[in-house]
Amino acid sequence: MSDYKSSLNLPFTKFAMKANLANREGGFLKKWQDDGLYAQIRKSNKGKPKFILHDGPPYANGDIHIGHAVKKY
Repeated sequence: MSDYKSSLNLPFTKFAMKANLANREGGFLKKWQDDGLYAQIRKSNKGKPKFILHDGPPYANGDIHIGHAVKKY
């Protein structure tokens, strides 16, 4: 297998190559809880009409299949 690393112009960064979200999620949730993020969102939206999304994109979590067409019509 060829090594193309020397021929690519890649940026140098301190960021990790992988987000490692499964292990980091707890830290995000704790920070949001400590900061009262959800309370702030609820406060800023108080009195506004609700926006409810009953259906997402047709194939957001898998390949498109006949069920996506059948449920729409």
